Amino acid sequence: MINALKQVANVSGIGAVGKMLFESSPLGNALETTPGQQTGQTFSAVLGDMMTTAMDNIKEGEVKSFEGLQGKASTREVVDAVMQAEQSLQTAMTIRDKLVSAFLDITKMQI
Repeated sequence: MINALKQVANVSGIGAVGKMLFESSPLGNALETTPGQQTGQTFSAVLGDMMTTAMDNIKEGEVKSFEGLQGKASTREVVDAVMQAEQSLQTAMTIRDKLVSAFLDITKMQI
């Protein structure tokens, strides 16, 4: 999935819609404030970073669950890691669904 996101070409700045979505997140400074002006990060880079973080959270949940089975991690640590992994997976699936929906909407537009 990450490789597919990295292949998105020449997408820079996500404008007002993206600003509304991410203005309260730590990614807010990566967004463009003036339309048409190049930013430090591209939309594909921001999505790639988000997906990498989601994958790291899922891997951490898996590691903690195995540590819990072995008695090396407390129940609270396991539950926290698994809940974070579940939230990351839900977010990744929602973003995927929205991207697919947007792509389908664009392909249905008349030229």
